[in-house]
Amino acid sequence: MEVQETQVQTDRVLTVPNILSMARLVGVPVFLWLILWPIFGGPNNDLWALAVLAFSGISDYLDGKLARRWNQISSLGRILDPAADRLYILSTLVGLTWREILPLWLTGLLLARELVLLVMVWVLDRHGYAPPQVNFLGKAATFNLMYAFPLLLLSDGTGWLSSLAAIFGWAFAGWGTALYWWAGILYVVQVRRILRADAAAD
Repeated sequence: MEVQETQVQTDRVLTVPNILSMARLVGVPVFLWLILWPIFGGPNNDLWALAVLAFSGISDYLDGKLARRWNQISSLGRILDPAADRLYILSTLVGLTWREILPLWLTGLLLARELVLLVMVWVLDRHGYAPPQVNFLGKAATFNLMYAFPLLLLSDGTGWLSSLAAIFGWAFAGWGTALYWWAGILYVVQVRRILRADAAAD
């Protein structure tokens, strides 16, 4: 959940943190296939889907940790890490909504936030700026959601374990959604400041 520093320390592509981020990206379609297969008549693979999500969470922590410890913060890593986070969130939203585990209103709320950030990135790009780095609040939001989604997937069953998973899953989902939007609002504020400073300089 730690945030990478903004200073690029290497131009290498094949670093351990980058390889971990690439592995997370490869896991996105695998996870989506595992979670949607029962809908198309295949066997239930929720445990394997949970294992892929667990790997994603562990590698998300490790790639930032190792990048700082081994001085391997790279331009590619700064793109891959948030891209993997967002793709996992989007794929999980699609899968859990299709399985009717997540309500449409929550999915819409999270997707609306992604749309806001997409517009902000487009505005910055038009003015010649790279997207701002992911901040601690944004990573905390992702951390909560990455805990919420496996628990909500686990809640799709019967028994005390499913009931307990539902309680904690919805708690993490609530906190994660609130922090996700808070981080998004701060992102918008940051973009406005950049554009105002640019206009003042002109």
